[in-house]
Amino acid sequence: MTSSPLAGSPLRNLRRLVADRPAPVVGERCEMCAEPIGDDHPHVVNLESRALMCTCRACYLLFTDEAAELRYRAVPDRYLSFPDVILDSRSYDELEIPVGLAFLFSSSVLNRTVAFYPGPAGATESELPLAAWERILEANPELRVLRPDVEALLLRAGPRGDSFSCHLVPIDACYALVGRLRQVWRGFDGGTEAHQAMDDFFADVAARSRPAS
Repeated sequence: MTSSPLAGSPLRNLRRLVADRPAPVVGERCEMCAEPIGDDHPHVVNLESRALMCTCRACYLLFTDEAAELRYRAVPDRYLSFPDVILDSRSYDELEIPVGLAFLFSSSVLNRTVAFYPGPAGATESELPLAAWERILEANPELRVLRPDVEALLLRAGPRGDSFSCHLVPIDACYALVGRLRQVWRGFDGGTEAHQAMDDFFADVAARSRPAS
């Protein structure tokens, strides 16, 4: 009996490799253990790079201990409002933030508070004048509940620019807003679609928030 001319040939070997190839990965996976994760998944922060990592619940729970000296920290799902915050346009101007929307967080690596504000190129970083920020904290000691690296204070000027709303939100929510604004930003002030995106975002934040005690 004679063997097929294709037996042991490169073509047959290629067919076998294709047949044995694992199925392609569908959907998102945990960036730590590669387990499949859904669209609504938690995040952890790399403290040094500030990068967010998408994780499964099991990996997320490894980094929830705030006292542990770890490279990563789990982002909590906490939303607070500060309806009685004392912040006027003069105090805000002292922070040297050129627009009426910013989020501030405390960096444990840099040992200082950092501010970001949105624009056409994404988020712009601003180093806060320490004295100006300390005066705001002295007037509003409840703002000191902010957890370093994983939570942010979200400030937005009112329609006339003489009052501000203040919320504590997870840091990944701020990055999501910045990413959305970068997609729709038009012109100098963002345009209609960007302003609508901000209104929708703050409506969601208000619905999620409970008053800080």
